[in-house]
Amino acid sequence: MKTFSLFAVVTVLAIGTASILLANQQNQLPSSIGAAAQTTDAAFRDGLYLGKLAAEGGAEPHAAIGRWATLRDRSSFATGYQRGYSEFLASRVAPTTDGRLAE
Repeated sequence: MKTFSLFAVVTVLAIGTASILLANQQNQLPSSIGAAAQTTDAAFRDGLYLGKLAAEGGAEPHAAIGRWATLRDRSSFATGYQRGYSEFLASRVAPTTDGRLAE
């Protein structure tokens, strides 16, 4: 009876560990696929580039989505534009490390 209890506990622990690992692996796949899809999407990259240029030039954010024909491309362009614009501004605002911190 003691052997059966030990076997049951080990089996439950093994199944629980396997299910946790499987769930963790499944949750990570879509985000990596989505990131890869964005970096290869021409509309997203165009928006990223133009958003960065607009932020560098000090212009107000205005995504010209009419450059792209399909709704999917327009959405992707707008997402890239917002990311490029905000990432450039965030990099300008982020504190820089200089020699004064070492003193």
